[in-house]
Amino acid sequence: MTTHPPDRLDFSHSAPVRLWEDGFAADPHRYYGALRAQGPVGWAELAPGVPAYLVTDRRAALDVLHDDETFSHDPRAWEETVPADSPVLGMMRWRPNALFADGAAHVRYRSTLIDVFGLVEPHDLRARVHRAVRLLVGRIGPRGEADLVGDFAEPLMALVFNDLFGLPDSQSDRLHSSIGKMLDGGAQASEGEAEYARYVLDLIAARTERRGDDLPSRLLDHPAGLTPEEVTWQVFLTLGAGYGPTANLLSNTLSRILGNPLYYSTLTSGARPVMDAVVEVLHHETPLANYGIYYVRRPVAFHGVWLREAVPVVVSYGALGLFAEREVTDGRHPNDASHLSWGAGPHACPVKQHTLLIVTEAIERLTQWLPDLDPVLPRERLAWRPGPFNRSLTALPVRFSPRGADRPGEPQ
Repeated sequence: MTTHPPDRLDFSHSAPVRLWEDGFAADPHRYYGALRAQGPVGWAELAPGVPAYLVTDRRAALDVLHDDETFSHDPRAWEETVPADSPVLGMMRWRPNALFADGAAHVRYRSTLIDVFGLVEPHDLRARVHRAVRLLVGRIGPRGEADLVGDFAEPLMALVFNDLFGLPDSQSDRLHSSIGKMLDGGAQASEGEAEYARYVLDLIAARTERRGDDLPSRLLDHPAGLTPEEVTWQVFLTLGAGYGPTANLLSNTLSRILGNPLYYSTLTSGARPVMDAVVEVLHHETPLANYGIYYVRRPVAFHGVWLREAVPVVVSYGALGLFAEREVTDGRHPNDASHLSWGAGPHACPVKQHTLLIVTEAIERLTQWLPDLDPVLPRERLAWRPGPFNRSLTALPVRFSPRGADRPGEPQ
């Protein structure tokens, strides 16, 4: 039997730091600082009336990520404690896929994803990105101005992922609209979840009837013998996780590059790799800021805090990027080992290299075609989408010299 902890370990009577407020999007580091002041684990609120423990310390985060005996990804006990219309349910409710599974089920699901994504050759993925960039530059290039979020990052990801998952370009807007509503975690979250579910169900129904050269078909034919329902939920996970966070990583990186003219010039000249900017974003503006979500299997004392069952334990990659840089790099230039944005342990991101290739290739090709991108607004005036999970810009307006994608001298 578990004994109730001393009051000093229990947050249940404390006011939580509210990550659903508009102020969190505008200045997340202030909120992370307030949580960090509470210790390695802080008391937060993901939505009104939905509390969570937020892990802001690197050592504590690694303990969560590597301890699958104490921590589970299964949210079903928590789901019983929240209203059916809670705006965060779309991102947090249980589904039979790799993200919400533990043990043997997790290994089975994860291995199929690793196998099918492993069949996507880098040169093939690179070609898909180049095609999408060329198409989008053909749309925005002659105008001389664009929003690099709505006109480039988001539609590019929709084009690339629809291509990988066997859907036509015409379905891109449908994908963008549904996932965007879910990620925001606001009033339209449940509507977005339903729209996205229909999108995936339509795709799997088509692939069940007729296979193609795409990821869902490979999942359906995988030796692990996933049922069509199981394939549906793996696609629900991977298509959503691939589209939104990768689009945000792309736009956040473009924003960081364009916000520093000297930095931009070193990147466009080839003196500095694009990957440097991507790593900086993974530290300071990681796209899925608070989405390492776990639950204790039994009440337990953890880094000075009493963790209760059916309360989310959220590894805050957004907070960790800031604090881990100070602790691990000791003031030196951050490297890809000093943040945890890809996760760690059994649930670490299985498609990290695919994501990095898409983002770096998109930036390199865009800046080759449009080398004089000039931000309309200073970086401190850019607006960020609200919500507890993601760190994403609402828009990134730029100007440039009008240019067509088929103009002689363009990279081929």
